[in-house]
Amino acid sequence: MVSKNQIKLITSLQQKKYRKQHQLFFAEGKKVIQEFLDAKYELQSLFTTSDLFLSIDKSKIHTITDTELKKISALTTPNSCLALFKIPIEKKVDLNGLIVALDDVRDPGNLGTIIRLCDWFGIETLLCSEETVDIYNPKVVQATMGSLSRVNVVYLNLKAKLLETKLPIYGTFMDGNNIYKEMLLKEGIIVMGNEANGISNSIEKLINQRIAIPRFGKLQQTESLNVATATAIILSEFRR
Repeated sequence: MVSKNQIKLITSLQQKKYRKQHQLFFAEGKKVIQEFLDAKYELQSLFTTSDLFLSIDKSKIHTITDTELKKISALTTPNSCLALFKIPIEKKVDLNGLIVALDDVRDPGNLGTIIRLCDWFGIETLLCSEETVDIYNPKVVQATMGSLSRVNVVYLNLKAKLLETKLPIYGTFMDGNNIYKEMLLKEGIIVMGNEANGISNSIEKLINQRIAIPRFGKLQQTESLNVATATAIILSEFRR
């Protein structure tokens, strides 16, 4: 059974201020929850409609009905389980290798997909400007499909961090150099900009190398690529 107070707490965690206040976030679905358990995230409570997790402390398991699950789920079609986890302490930034930096990315689905891409392409550190959407937003958590537990995501003053690095800084622009003809290094920071406005002026001034994904369409009328799609293409090219 799920109590009124539990429903109130879980639904409040859809908002960043309450996630920060309680230092909790939630994940839904067996696969996503198992990824966090395997990564040793601290489980506070598990709400489930069936016996899916046999190794969890029984005192943390709440067996609930499908109707109760609908009351706490953030999904249109709820899965079979929802888990509350404590937000871990943010790790230190290690500016080595290839790093992705996000300058004010606002869409949860985009951020979640980019985290999955970082996991796929072996990008261990993802830098986020303070304006970028929160990684513990339920939509971000679901979109990462568990990759969140394997990528170190750090929120910081992006301009200050870029000013102190000695790594080359790549920026993605419509008028940048053709990425397929550029000399790409194995180490560096790749900056991806806001969905509507691209990279901000203050960050643009710190870019060493402007790159672009060329358009091949005959009419050349496509305005831009989705930021997550662009990240996939760019990371693929850097790793190639």
